[in-house]
Amino acid sequence: MDPRALQERFAALTTAHLADGCLRAEVAVRCGPAGLQAVAPGMRLAGRAAPARHAGSVDVFLEAFERAEPGDVLVVDNGGRLDESCVGDLITLEAQAAGLAGMVVWGLHRDTVELRHIGLPVFSLGRIPTGPLDAALNRRGERSPQSTRPSELGEWTVDDGDVVFGDDDGVLVVPADHLEEVLGHAERIRDTEVAQAERIRAGRTLRDQVRLQDYLERRAQDPDLTFRRHLREVGGEIEV
Repeated sequence: MDPRALQERFAALTTAHLADGCLRAEVAVRCGPAGLQAVAPGMRLAGRAAPARHAGSVDVFLEAFERAEPGDVLVVDNGGRLDESCVGDLITLEAQAAGLAGMVVWGLHRDTVELRHIGLPVFSLGRIPTGPLDAALNRRGERSPQSTRPSELGEWTVDDGDVVFGDDDGVLVVPADHLEEVLGHAERIRDTEVAQAERIRAGRTLRDQVRLQDYLERRAQDPDLTFRRHLREVGGEIEV
């Protein structure tokens, strides 16, 4: 999907909608670790993954930028380390200059004030003053020919066949070959939920909208009836 079209569609969605869309499409819900947060509230990103494994030196990232296309998202694998940062202001500026849509770091960042000023969406596990420790101590990084692909993001493997999304709820990875299906489900879920919220504000409770009493009566007769199945039959869209 064209990067601009992808960002336009995501602008009217959230990662929560997409996660529910994955469930509906029977696609694994690949959320980044719960600690992944944007450097500044309100930052959002959407784009094809450009994976890179940190190896104590920024050259891995520079090589990834050479291969990346405008609109991609750099996914940095630093093994979830919490004792060093691996991304700062210069790499963020370079990512912006390369036309990337943002960065997701399974690790820490630094130069927080500068990153907020740059404005490129950056998601990480947090911040710390020190840069890469192996490089500072003149220890050789564990570089391999595969340093630029794929990346690990918590329990998930991310490659350039994936699309990455991020917002205030966190980070979600969707396989590109299921993207259109997941987006379609997410948009339908969003529309239903918006209508439900409007009805609540107008005085009709959610219990009434989802016909909770009917569900309870039916479940008494059929213990195998699930609330999800009931919702599908009455047209509700509650995933949490």
